[in-house]
Amino acid sequence: MEENEEVVEKKENIETEQDSTKQELEEMTDRYKRLMAEFDNFKKRSSKERETLYNSLISDIITSILPVVDNLEKAVSTKTEDESYKQGVEMVYKQLIDTLSNLGVEQIPTVGETFNPEYHEAVSSVEDDTLGEKEIKEEFRKGYKIGNKVIRHSMVVVAN
Repeated sequence: MEENEEVVEKKENIETEQDSTKQELEEMTDRYKRLMAEFDNFKKRSSKERETLYNSLISDIITSILPVVDNLEKAVSTKTEDESYKQGVEMVYKQLIDTLSNLGVEQIPTVGETFNPEYHEAVSSVEDDTLGEKEIKEEFRKGYKIGNKVIRHSMVVVAN
């Protein structure tokens, strides 16, 4: 009978160890899953922070370049007798606009659009029966944005 008791006791010890090992494995698996989730969140947060920092730096640089773009636009629209000079200015302007576009900078649409204070700055308003409510009639200065971040608001005239 002692042998049976020893076998039963060993069997109980083995079952206890198995239960303990299963519980330990479940705890380790749970910790692993939590750690992976935390790491995934860290990667997403880091990526978003990098993108925000990049857009902030680009917008600071672009803000300092926008007066040059404005002056080139004026130079392109100015009448001149020298066509080769005019073409040269137009090529420089187009190259600068393409470079800005490659950096993710977009012009904010204005004329014919509905006024949106997030993108537009109204400098005056006019009554015009041919235009709808809060429709932009004229643009004084172009606005630019990167993604959803406005670098410079468009200066516009709003109808009605």
